[in-house]
Amino acid sequence: MKLFEVYPLYEVTPLKAKGLYVYDEKRKKYLDLYGGHAVISIGHSHPYFIRKISRQLRRIGFYSNAIRNPLQTKLASAIGEQSCLHEFELFLCSSGAEAIENALKLSSFHTRRKKVIAFHGAFHGRTSAAVAVTDNAAINAPLNSQHQVTFLSFNDIDALEKELAKETYCAVIFESIQGVGGLDQPNENFVVAMDSLCKKYGTCLIADEVQSGFGRSGTFFAYQKYPITPHIITMAKGMGNGFPIGGILIHPSIKAKFGMLGTTFGGNHLACTASLAVLDILKKNRLQENAKILEIYFRKKADEIPEILKVKGRGLMLGIEFDFEVGELRKSLIYDHQIFTGGSSNKKLIRILPPLTIKEKHFDQFFKALKTVLERN
Repeated sequence: MKLFEVYPLYEVTPLKAKGLYVYDEKRKKYLDLYGGHAVISIGHSHPYFIRKISRQLRRIGFYSNAIRNPLQTKLASAIGEQSCLHEFELFLCSSGAEAIENALKLSSFHTRRKKVIAFHGAFHGRTSAAVAVTDNAAINAPLNSQHQVTFLSFNDIDALEKELAKETYCAVIFESIQGVGGLDQPNENFVVAMDSLCKKYGTCLIADEVQSGFGRSGTFFAYQKYPITPHIITMAKGMGNGFPIGGILIHPSIKAKFGMLGTTFGGNHLACTASLAVLDILKKNRLQENAKILEIYFRKKADEIPEILKVKGRGLMLGIEFDFEVGELRKSLIYDHQIFTGGSSNKKLIRILPPLTIKEKHFDQFFKALKTVLERN
């Protein structure tokens, strides 16, 4: 049997990883500035993370949500403490796309409406409703067209109010920092107006924090830069440092009913343990603060390279934009300098999504390699 080939692959085969580095079958060492799509938050193979999961696996790794699991309650408390969202409630699932599906479904249950507003450049996942609110026709199958989605531009308050005034939308979903879309951010006036308009017209506001959450932006959730209160917050990726876990935080104005949401693997014992270990390390090592500090250092180093037109993003969710497409540049960084970076729908932008444990020396290594590649070309 062959694999169903849907991924264009780089010719690298990692067999081992530790800290900021991965190692291939030839023992070649690569600096990981992409973290597997922002998934690796506390570094590869963190000893505390491994110890906690190993210990839990020896006790119980999984059972269904038909029984009580005190680790879920413990995780809810820990997220509440670090996010300062004590009044919210937690529903656990297994991935970012599943979190988006549940957020959209819940907003539809709550409002009894079915239309959604999303934004140009958005990426929210590849499952049915999640891909329908993703601004990429190439990955939307005909089946997904059954969802009623209106795409608007960031910062157009008039257009947003015109749509919301129809009172037919269950949700507005947005990323405070667009990931795949290229690190674009709405301005504060628009975000505050969006929050106010959603409340005025009875529409749920969903903050998609799947990529930006758990301290990556320099605040626990990226939307917390703004004085708003979403109805639902989605999270995944860095939540488990590579262990599959996702979830949504739900405002108390939305009431739970038995059977309205469900999941097989969500909130299992190992997943909760993985996320609790991540939260322990985030807090102990002050990694959220590290994201703020390292952003400043990154921008300073980027200023030394005239070919960089702009630095986009926030915290350790960053992008550097050029006046040319960066595909060959990224290949050179991988094959010639052993550095992983990320791409986006903006073909002129490199995404930087490293583990939050990164240090200045790692960015020094990156910018030295980048200068070398640019000078050669």
